[in-house]
Amino acid sequence: MQVSPYLSLLRHNPAFARLYVAQLASFAGDWFATVALLGMALEMTGSSALASLVLALQTGGFAAAAPLAGMVADRLDRRRLMVAVDLARIPVALAFLLATGPETLWIAFVAVLLLAVGAAFFEPTSSAALPNLVEADELPAANVLIGSAWGTMLAIGAALGGLVAVTLGREAAFVINAASFAVSAWLIVGIRRPLQLPREPGHAPRPRITDAIKTAVSFARERRTVATFLLTKTSFGIGTGIVALLAVFGRNVFGAGDVGIGVLFAARGLGALIGPFAARSLMGTDDRGLIRGIGWSFLVLVLGYALFPLAPGIWLAAALVFMAHCGGGAQWTFSTLGLQRATPDEIRGRIFSVDYALVTLMIAMSTLLAGFLADAVPPQVAAWIMVTLVALAGAAWFAFSRGAVAETRSVDLAAEDR
Repeated sequence: MQVSPYLSLLRHNPAFARLYVAQLASFAGDWFATVALLGMALEMTGSSALASLVLALQTGGFAAAAPLAGMVADRLDRRRLMVAVDLARIPVALAFLLATGPETLWIAFVAVLLLAVGAAFFEPTSSAALPNLVEADELPAANVLIGSAWGTMLAIGAALGGLVAVTLGREAAFVINAASFAVSAWLIVGIRRPLQLPREPGHAPRPRITDAIKTAVSFARERRTVATFLLTKTSFGIGTGIVALLAVFGRNVFGAGDVGIGVLFAARGLGALIGPFAARSLMGTDDRGLIRGIGWSFLVLVLGYALFPLAPGIWLAAALVFMAHCGGGAQWTFSTLGLQRATPDEIRGRIFSVDYALVTLMIAMSTLLAGFLADAVPPQVAAWIMVTLVALAGAAWFAFSRGAVAETRSVDLAAEDR
């Protein structure tokens, strides 16, 4: 795996470098806070279902706001929108400090929901803007770096977040999260390249929530390849409620407390960091390579989590989580790259808002299911149920994707004939 193309991109494109570091900063703060909040919810309530509610609110709030966010991302100045969202999230992140006992835990849940709404505006806007910050031949490398940013900061932020929560207190983790949004806003303000193409007068879409869904459905209906990429993250999301069980395994099954939660989430992040780099090297970045890579990603995820409940200790469990999320990170990056290349700039914000809305809605439901299962059956059984669900979803996606592979071959043959 060569790193020089990635380093060169960061050195020679300061606009992209600023967006990349801004993502690193905000993701790091998010995971500092998430690990501390999961530990706090388990400690205060002893309920796996309530702990899973933290992750369900993160994804459910995102899903609810994403369709409107996509319209806004295509209508307003994307740089100003991202900065405004970052600044608005600072006081919300500090609200976690007000949750000091079971009777005030609801404040933390409200804050999680509001932060998720902010993320729903920030993330699709960032993905829609990325092709305007790099050249076409740089887009695969840029996507690998942006995709790995989440995994990098999950690995670092989750591990350090667990340590900070134990040594300095959970309040320190919450303050760091708020500070990360300020750093992100400062970096984005300094981006000088435009984050969207010029719009024709009167061309801006009207801000109707349903328009994002209609646009995505209409665009994907006649394009099997686009539909395949659009359904990828959602298919993975059906079983990824198993991630909510990492807190249960880390704290209760392996008896390692907040540090155990941090270790397992850090392994998840490390896998999401390494997966996109490795998959790009092995599979390539043409459409057929992306689809093949996503298929292998399903297999890796299912195998890793199928073995995870059998682990005798936390370190082997962490290795299996790492393996599973190598697949998870690869599919996220590959599906994002495929959609970026296939969608025009004027509708890209809406396409990505629907993509993120579908996956976060699915993850929210899957997370709630996993939490309730963990209270009803042993965590190991709950994990295997979730693995079965994602395996079935992967099989359905694979069958659907065969039409997309045939479509890409037809396009390639037509291009050769011309």
